[in-house]
Amino acid sequence: MSTPRHLRWGGIGRWLPGLVISSMAIALLIRLANWQEVGEALAAIDLIWLLPALFFYLVGLNFRTLSWMTLLQKKANYGRVFLTLNQGYLLNNIFPFRLGELGRMVLLAQATGISAFFVLSTIVIERAYDLAIAAGLLLATIPFALELESAQSIARIVFGLVGVGLLALFMLARYRSWVKARLESVTVDKIILREKVFPRLMAMLDGLAVLAQPSLFLSSVSYMLCNWLFGVIEIHILLNSAGIQAPYWWSGFVLGVVSLGIALPSAPAGIGVYEVAMVGALSLLGVPASPALAVAIVAHLIHIGITGAIGAYALFRDGETLPGLYQRLRGAR
Repeated sequence: MSTPRHLRWGGIGRWLPGLVISSMAIALLIRLANWQEVGEALAAIDLIWLLPALFFYLVGLNFRTLSWMTLLQKKANYGRVFLTLNQGYLLNNIFPFRLGELGRMVLLAQATGISAFFVLSTIVIERAYDLAIAAGLLLATIPFALELESAQSIARIVFGLVGVGLLALFMLARYRSWVKARLESVTVDKIILREKVFPRLMAMLDGLAVLAQPSLFLSSVSYMLCNWLFGVIEIHILLNSAGIQAPYWWSGFVLGVVSLGIALPSAPAGIGVYEVAMVGALSLLGVPASPALAVAIVAHLIHIGITGAIGAYALFRDGETLPGLYQRLRGAR
């Protein structure tokens, strides 16, 4: 039986925003970049720097695995969590709609027997960590990029606010029963809120239960901060490989911009959007577009290559096929 036309076009319509944004980003790169100079900048990259960049990326990946494993309360072993994490990245690099996150949920639940909802709640928390840290990095380094005299004071305030935000997340998890009772009393006579909004808020609060233990919360946050620290070091190394002498805060600024940039809808793997975000960030710091684009291309290839190779091995080992997995994830979505 053929798929109804309106459903086929509905599926295409969901692809379009990401494809349009990526296409615009690629068109902007084509227009702004001198590709001969980009080629020369790529050829000039000192390959000896790539090994430490690869090393620090893998170390960061290790800490992200530990953070997720902690959120999972160690119900899955390190090897399984590491492979599933990379499977998710591979799926994000191939499929639209960031299906890799749902892929992690489905694959880990299938391999371990852990509740799929529990797995999904840990992924949501992990993404909340990422958003808080990325925003903190960006807001803390913008004053330096704008050369404000009070840059250091502003940076301290921003990092303090990020800490307060993470603490608020912990308190919300710790006292979720009280919050649920207050929400229930507020929505008791509001039918739409009670039927549509309230169940989703309750599900989100239940998912935060994993953070109710202080040791679990502090460990998972610490591991995630280490992941971001090694991400900053990796970017710093890649900038130096292209002959760009930069203070470390440049790398923090670039990583913050890129991380928030690729949160936008885009083609799979963030093609175009990743590069535009990094070129834009480095351009604000006075770096010409050609070497900036060369660094962006190398960084993006490292991330796609490493997670793709590990993720492909893991899918093969688990006996999964991409077409079959895609159909299952569409249903889960």
